[in-house]
Amino acid sequence: MDEPKSPSSMLNTLLIVDDSEMNRAILAEIFKQSYFILEAGDGAEGLRLLEEHRSQVCAVLLDVQMPVMDGMEMLRRINASFAPDRRPPVFLITAEASQVSREAYRLGVMDVIEKPVVPYIVTRRVNSVVELFRNRRALAHMVQRQEEEIRRQTQTIVDLNRGMIEALATSIEFRSSESGEHVHRIHDITGLLLRRTRLGDGLSEEQIQHIALASIMHDVGKIAIADAILNKPGRLTPEEYEIMKTHTVQGARLLERIPQMRSHPIFPYACDIARHHHERWDGRGYPDGLRGDEITVWAQAVSIADVYDALVSKRIYKDAFGVEQALEMIRTGACGVFSPQLLDSFFSVEHEIRRLYRRKEN
Repeated sequence: MDEPKSPSSMLNTLLIVDDSEMNRAILAEIFKQSYFILEAGDGAEGLRLLEEHRSQVCAVLLDVQMPVMDGMEMLRRINASFAPDRRPPVFLITAEASQVSREAYRLGVMDVIEKPVVPYIVTRRVNSVVELFRNRRALAHMVQRQEEEIRRQTQTIVDLNRGMIEALATSIEFRSSESGEHVHRIHDITGLLLRRTRLGDGLSEEQIQHIALASIMHDVGKIAIADAILNKPGRLTPEEYEIMKTHTVQGARLLERIPQMRSHPIFPYACDIARHHHERWDGRGYPDGLRGDEITVWAQAVSIADVYDALVSKRIYKDAFGVEQALEMIRTGACGVFSPQLLDSFFSVEHEIRRLYRRKEN
């Protein structure tokens, strides 16, 4: 701090605000070897300079009695326009130190220095505070950089985890001769149902995101089903159907055996959805015969999303149904029994669900 700093450097500028040109000259002479000096003859000019150089000013030496705008009013303006952790320290330079009001200290005055100033005293007091201010700003900057790096690393991990989850889920779809779009549509429909209807009441946006991501794992247990059954073009025999039904239990078991999955926030949703997305409101579903509200909201949402997508999509064992026919089948219970609230929620946003398919086609 032995040489004057350029005005472009960070936190190297001292702003002197005093209506006396002589007082400004004395203070500038004291500090010119350590700081770049800005001078103002009143509070209004001082505020303008402070705003222009807010990233460089490390301290303000402020007179109290001045024309146009006095020191107290400038203090109030600084207090209003700067966040506490960004506010440069302010020193009142006054001949009437005993008259400085409690208001000045409330507004954040760092110190009061009495005129006429004693160079070595004012230098020591100002430099000590400026050093603390610089260190605090440097620490805040370092913490900010660390937080940004942590956020970046966290997002990288989130993206990687999501990528692995999607890759696993999509691989099942490819194995069963699907395009892989099925899991993405289930994700979108599930999120839409929970965000746009009463079905998601009480769930936070973060929970809905986790549930939607978990939904793409609903059929992961099909990895344990033999190709001859999984890709059979015709109707399954009763024995084959019983084997196919085990994909629910197999899916939950598989997820439980992946250590990385157990620590992921989607884990409880994914296990529940994988096991229970074929349960029915009347208790005649599988594998556990859950009834009514025993089935979680997220498993219900995925269940109706899965049924709708299966109906309107071409599969190896069937052609696609028309949308109106699929909706009638869902409404009448021809392909499963759903709760009245789930049906109301589904039909209230069905027009938006149709748009999801149009976007995929385009």
